[in-house]
Amino acid sequence: MNIQQRLLTFVTRSNWVLLASVSLLGFVATSPSFARGLIFGGLIVTINFHLLARTLKKALRPSRLASPNVILVKYYIRFIISGVIIFFLIRQQVVNPIGLFLGLSVVVVSITLATMVELKKLIFKEAV
Repeated sequence: MNIQQRLLTFVTRSNWVLLASVSLLGFVATSPSFARGLIFGGLIVTINFHLLARTLKKALRPSRLASPNVILVKYYIRFIISGVIIFFLIRQQVVNPIGLFLGLSVVVVSITLATMVELKKLIFKEAV
């Protein structure tokens, strides 16, 4: 498996693991509003990541390359929908905004972890 596929697989799996871990920790250690923020933020960003990955896989198939404009339109539609959902969650006081912000960081943490794991593999591979 090449490095790109390993990174994508790691990030995809770790998104769900981090979301579950943060959600459980949130319910145990924080207020319900904060925990809901963690869960909703994590779900929004994880689902967006999966939809983006699916869009790019379909668009970049050698048999039928999609127009960059189609990809951008889909991206902006997802972005606007996410913004509207976040707006209503905060406006209706369903979630704590800080918990939501932390939940939205799940994919960033996953990507950072994946990068650190791959760098570790590369460094120790060359050291041997």
